[in-house]
Amino acid sequence: VGFSGGNKYLFPGIGGPRILNFFHWLAGVITNPRIIGNKWTPVRKVVDRAGALVRVPKKCLAMVVTPDKRLVGLFGGTPEGAWDAASQVSDHVHIIYKDRPFHTVLSVLPPMYDEVWVGGKGMYKLEPVVADGGEVILYAPHIKEVSLTHGANIRQLGYHCRDYFLKQWDRFKDFPWGVIAHCTHVRGIGTYENGVERCRIKVTLATGIPEEECQKLSLGYRDPATLDPASFANREHEGVLLVPKAGEMLYRLKNPPDWAKPD
Repeated sequence: VGFSGGNKYLFPGIGGPRILNFFHWLAGVITNPRIIGNKWTPVRKVVDRAGALVRVPKKCLAMVVTPDKRLVGLFGGTPEGAWDAASQVSDHVHIIYKDRPFHTVLSVLPPMYDEVWVGGKGMYKLEPVVADGGEVILYAPHIKEVSLTHGANIRQLGYHCRDYFLKQWDRFKDFPWGVIAHCTHVRGIGTYENGVERCRIKVTLATGIPEEECQKLSLGYRDPATLDPASFANREHEGVLLVPKAGEMLYRLKNPPDWAKPD
């Protein structure tokens, strides 16, 4: 949606699968870098339009909390107004801006992410700072599952860029759109022309998921036992970024390329 909060707690929060799937796939069509960390996105407009259909009075307390659990902002009012003010603060608290992109990112996922379904945040929130042709490595030896709930659909779909799905829509349109969106967000942006998919970056799993399964999912594989996260530290000058607790903070470039700018 860009920034969480506001009417999002109603839609898709308790809104049911139809709006949930539409909401997520709309973001998938626009693509993750054009949505995440941007404020007035088309997805936010859908959320607020749905919120306007709720006729009872609505009040919102929007909190901005740091990763170490300090409250740094509290805004009250309508869901739209409180969210508007809180997101301004969130931009400074929850986003790390970098001067240049990195060719290698080690995204270390904490134990609270127990599946790729939720651990995908380690890709979503790092994609904007990965250089063309670069690699995000999702390091999580504890992750053994793609998704207990959605795994069957994900294994049929695979992880692919948006255009892979859009240009074969008759083949994929009956899958849950929210699951398709997950698959595109984890794989990142790319193209699909004449039956050939070309993704902008490489996405590699260094998890407890076997190499054969990673290949079937169209993701790279690294044996986590061969990786020492400490060896990736303090190498930003080399184009290597270590994110020790990935999935919480968003990383963006101070001067983003066109593919990361909202339309």
